[in-house]
Amino acid sequence: MNKGLKIFLFIFLDLVVVGISWIVSILLLGYDLRLCILNNWYFFIGSVALTVLVHYLCGLYKLIWKFAGISEALKVVLSAVVFGVYAVVIGLISEEIAFEWAIVAPLIFFCLTGCVRFVYRIQAFFAEEKHRRIAEQKHFQRVLVIGAGGAGQAIIKDLKSAYGSQMEPVCALDDDVNKLNCRINDVPIVGNTDQVEEVCKKYDIDKIIIAIPSADKKTQRAIIEKCNRTGCKVLSLPGIYQLAEGQVTVKDVKEVSPIDLLGREQVKVNLDEIMRYIEDKVVLVTGGGGSIGSELCRQIAAHNPKRLIILDIYENNAYAIEQELIRKVPNLRLLTLIASVRDVGKVEDVFKKYKPQIVFHAAAHKHVPLMETSPCEAVKNNVCGTYNVADFAGKYGAEKYILISSDKAVNPTNVMGATKRICEMIIQTINKRYENTEYVAVRFGNVLDSNGSVIPLFKKQIEEGGPVTVTHKDIIRYFMTIPEAVSLVLQAGAYAKGGEIFVLDMGEPVKIYDLAINMIKLSGLEPFKDIDVKITGLRPGEKLYEEMLMEEEGMGKTDNDLIFIGRPLNIDENTLFSDIALLKEYAYKETDEMKQIIHKLVPTYKIDDRA
Repeated sequence: MNKGLKIFLFIFLDLVVVGISWIVSILLLGYDLRLCILNNWYFFIGSVALTVLVHYLCGLYKLIWKFAGISEALKVVLSAVVFGVYAVVIGLISEEIAFEWAIVAPLIFFCLTGCVRFVYRIQAFFAEEKHRRIAEQKHFQRVLVIGAGGAGQAIIKDLKSAYGSQMEPVCALDDDVNKLNCRINDVPIVGNTDQVEEVCKKYDIDKIIIAIPSADKKTQRAIIEKCNRTGCKVLSLPGIYQLAEGQVTVKDVKEVSPIDLLGREQVKVNLDEIMRYIEDKVVLVTGGGGSIGSELCRQIAAHNPKRLIILDIYENNAYAIEQELIRKVPNLRLLTLIASVRDVGKVEDVFKKYKPQIVFHAAAHKHVPLMETSPCEAVKNNVCGTYNVADFAGKYGAEKYILISSDKAVNPTNVMGATKRICEMIIQTINKRYENTEYVAVRFGNVLDSNGSVIPLFKKQIEEGGPVTVTHKDIIRYFMTIPEAVSLVLQAGAYAKGGEIFVLDMGEPVKIYDLAINMIKLSGLEPFKDIDVKITGLRPGEKLYEEMLMEEEGMGKTDNDLIFIGRPLNIDENTLFSDIALLKEYAYKETDEMKQIIHKLVPTYKIDDRA
């Protein structure tokens, strides 16, 4: 039934309800029905008009009565009160109708209006009861809901009425002591989150739904860790900001992801600042097909650049992000170039032809063990590529150059980290050469779900039945999401004055071994029983822990409390670029003398001849 027809039907039913209220109340009081109606027909017409007007103003014609509750019932009560006041006026004025009619008629009107309106809700109630009976006969998954607030109530309600859900809410937990032993949609609240293991055993729970979207990340992480100890499948709701626009349903429930285990809030940036320096500018993103580069392209495309240039050596990645942007931002002026940042002639040609004003340099080799066995490639791509793009950015008048760096650049012991540290040194030094270009670097940790990162590896290993491989039981890493990383990079461009290294306060590092155990548990499996965890030993160049800031860099603040600035170091320009020229020569000759130059530039780098 369409909306207009529904409204017409309810208006017609209101007419019938008012008529029945008049007739039944007059007959009950023993009056002459014919005489009362004939002499008071104008009062009858007035009561119909008043009822329709009040119902319209209260929004009773727009409500979905299947989900009616206390708020809707109060509106029906208000309508009956208005009808009663009108009936009192009739009782005082009319000669045929006594005053007691003003009590009987509104009561009948209230009962009939409630029945008409709540018939859908009553029908839904019996449907839920039918669902409950079916659930008792079949083996539905028994669900524990954590959180007895609005989201928890909505989830329980939807689970009861969603026939295809195959899940039955059995009980709920909440840390509010005032809710203990109460019921929510007839589901008992049996304890708090500290009792989750005990409750799961007692009620034979199959799944846990965490329905506390407003809780901070630290609280959510603590609850998830408690749930993981039960061996049950753990699901959760999105954040509160994602649920603000609509009703919570079972469809909103998702599997708990490794992101939920970070235990900190995600970084928020000032989008207005980002838009001001990107809007109507020619923007170049090197490595634009990679995990970070492609997300940069997505967010830049949404901020009205004059032109977006994607440069990448891997054509499949570049093609994928190009086609995505063509679909999603059809008015974007987009150019995709297949090229290597090592190619001096090609890089200069790009700057000469297209004059990019903002440059995001995300092209780099990033895998530590692979770069240990191919150190010359790390130098060619990371060091030489960074220098090429940075130098031509200055020569051709780019306004900003933002380097994507890594926490592995801090006190590096491996080739990959050492080359990224040299890249930072290039940026801090070349900034003095080209006064009209602001050069900055952005340093952050591991990115969740990026190509080749540990999270997709663990997921794949779990899907294949294990084992999940961890290099060392005590190895720890900082993690962030791809959108966080890109937000930091974009905001660094807004803060840039030249020569800075921006660092994110990434909270507490994550123990990789614990992450592996938790990911197995999140999959509803038991570590070492269903999926084995194997320690394989540290790989070439791998450190047990990463750092975010070198001691001599200090720590400066920005307007964003989670973004800090490392103080620029005083590096001799002539010595640095002389060493880099020699480094490039040795790298292209494929000689191990290149490692001696790296060690000279980055003393913490350890030369490992076994690689």
